[in-house]
Amino acid sequence: MRRHRFAASVLAAVGALLAGALFATPASAASSPSPVPPASFAPQQAAEGFWTAERMRGATPLDLVHSTPGPFRAPVPAGTETVIGPTSFPQAGGPWTGGGAVVKTSGRVFFTFQGRTASCSGNSVTSQNGSTVMTAGHCVKYQGSWHTNWVFVPSYNNGQAPNGQWSATKTLATDQWAASEDINYDVGAAVVAPRDGKTLAQAVGAQGLKFNGGYNKAMYAFGFPAADPYDGSKLIHCSGNSSKDFLFSQDHSLGCNMTGGSSGGPWFESFDESSGTGLQVSVNSFGYRFLPNRMFGPYFGPEAKAVYDKAQAS
Repeated sequence: MRRHRFAASVLAAVGALLAGALFATPASAASSPSPVPPASFAPQQAAEGFWTAERMRGATPLDLVHSTPGPFRAPVPAGTETVIGPTSFPQAGGPWTGGGAVVKTSGRVFFTFQGRTASCSGNSVTSQNGSTVMTAGHCVKYQGSWHTNWVFVPSYNNGQAPNGQWSATKTLATDQWAASEDINYDVGAAVVAPRDGKTLAQAVGAQGLKFNGGYNKAMYAFGFPAADPYDGSKLIHCSGNSSKDFLFSQDHSLGCNMTGGSSGGPWFESFDESSGTGLQVSVNSFGYRFLPNRMFGPYFGPEAKAVYDKAQAS
């Protein structure tokens, strides 16, 4: 897989599938609407014991790349700013060595997609149930079907799960992603089952979030890229002053060389390097094939807030 194909596809022909459209509606499904209703919960297969170290190392990084822009209706950011609380800058891409909370809250996401084992990234966030993981929409559902065998592995380390594997009981996506896989709303979430009598937040902590916070902010992005030149074995980060996509989406844009498998990893505003904490405002989503070394992440507006609210109340 080429270096900058970082957000959602295990298929070698993903460029052809997505060519001619900015929104992520697969060519095979473009003629008919998805049978999955918006914001549906996906039944999860029991993942206990399925994800061995060998399977995790061999999982294909999911990846989403756009080749040619097409017509679409861009969303208009709206809503009231909402904050849910708890010097490596700028950085185009490199291992995170700063420690802190982000090492525990960030992790790899593994699942079965079209019969293949695949991977993304995710992050434990502050929530009512203490069991909520934020990720990309295509990391819970893609090409019309919800992924199965879905687990979150915080603090993943080269096939090892020092803080356990957390199996999803429910997965969700924004209404727009669930209905038509609209790239502007590529936001997903998962509710994971407790382990050993503890919730995910009790075991590894949780990061705060911010919705409707605007554009053009200093950002830190994290993930577990697994496509060349990375191998998924360690937490990678990028940082810099973000901007609004000046091309074809309403996403945040950040100089970053992370590759496939980093999808769903968190973007933080107000990130403190010494503590490893910040407010999550986006996730790694996609890249343009013709614009290398740049990552795009969806705006956390009312739609992202809605899916987060559904997840945390589950």
